[in-house]
Amino acid sequence: MSEATFRGGVHPYEGKELSKDLPIKDVMPKGDLVFPMSQHIGAPATPVVAKGDKVLVGQKIGAASGFISANICSSVSGTVKAVEPRMLLNGSQVTCVVVENDGEYKGIDGLGEERDYTRLSNDEIRDIVKEAGIVGMGGAGFPTNVKLTPKEPDKIDYILVNGAECEPYLTSDYRQMMECTEEIIGGLKVMLKLFDKAQGLICIEDNKPDAISKMKEAVQNEDRIEVKVLKTKYPQGGERTLIYAATGRKIYSAKLPADVGCIVDNVSTVIAIYRAVCRQTPLITGVMTLTGDAFQSPVNVNVRLGCSHGELIEEGGGFKQEPVKIISGGSMMGVAMFDLNVPVVKTSSSILALTRDEVAELEPTPCIRCGRCVEACPGNLVPQKMAQAALNNDYDAFVKLNGMECYECGSCTYICPARRPLTQTFKQARQYVAAQRRKK
Repeated sequence: MSEATFRGGVHPYEGKELSKDLPIKDVMPKGDLVFPMSQHIGAPATPVVAKGDKVLVGQKIGAASGFISANICSSVSGTVKAVEPRMLLNGSQVTCVVVENDGEYKGIDGLGEERDYTRLSNDEIRDIVKEAGIVGMGGAGFPTNVKLTPKEPDKIDYILVNGAECEPYLTSDYRQMMECTEEIIGGLKVMLKLFDKAQGLICIEDNKPDAISKMKEAVQNEDRIEVKVLKTKYPQGGERTLIYAATGRKIYSAKLPADVGCIVDNVSTVIAIYRAVCRQTPLITGVMTLTGDAFQSPVNVNVRLGCSHGELIEEGGGFKQEPVKIISGGSMMGVAMFDLNVPVVKTSSSILALTRDEVAELEPTPCIRCGRCVEACPGNLVPQKMAQAALNNDYDAFVKLNGMECYECGSCTYICPARRPLTQTFKQARQYVAAQRRKK
């Protein structure tokens, strides 16, 4: 196996054995569907339906309101019950379109029909991706059509499919690599059509040998696609670390992947591109992992966007023990959930239910200057000094220490023997600095 990797990183407990061998299960929504108009980086979408309107599966109900924005499409057919503020995972209130599901799943014209992407122009492909409302489903939700429209397309050398899935417990990408192999290859070929000089790299950590084998077999006759095996280490799936491990190229916060000739998309995003372009299906579903030792029966599920997280608990057999902590995402970068009655959105990846909160069990103690955080940091930063500056509200020093280069992976917090909340400190400092810059 290749040792392609990056400097630093950690090896947290993986927890993937709980769900990695469980096939994806289709789950249908039970109650009303709630579609937030902000499921992506950039400007919120603008509702284009009103209370009482009838909608179809795949119909646009929210229109992108700027260059960095994304459409929202209904995942069910039914009647719009309301257009009103609803709470999201982070506790914020955003405008949502609420649809009463009629259970008939009537689709827009052409939904699901085959289409030959080779007969489409590059501009047509980009427009289809935009209309489908596709965003990066492995992280922040950056609009994919923007990513596929770099200033200098001739300088794109690599299209990287991020199949690392380094976040503990999550197995949704792995299951899709095993079950949706051809769709991943198909989506990558659509992307390669846009960039004549680019090579496709499907990047997978070496703890997924069967996915590596399956992907290699699928691309053996594809001249422009290869499987890149990466060393298993967190955060191998981070955009910067992935680019460096796979290509040797480096980017920083002021740069985009396209600045070093790369475009990176998560497995789910590449599948969404295939379905939009080749199957005339906008982004209306997502695969999630329901896992953790509190679940009776962990499972991977394919769900309709807009359904409630609370509806999904019974799909994992309910809780065998009341969870002490519920997280949306993995244990390293996930967000603690204080209410399950929030909608599944484009970037939802899991419900992680745990019977212990190891972080809360241990009180932080003073820094012992052991340097482990420096060794673990994949960004080559000095977390110890950054934390000191941030806690002293010395934001100039924080910036001089390259604190804005931190991408909040959590490696320093994980490795710290003093259990100091380093990542949380940096997140708050970065938010403050970014807010001050916006004011100026």
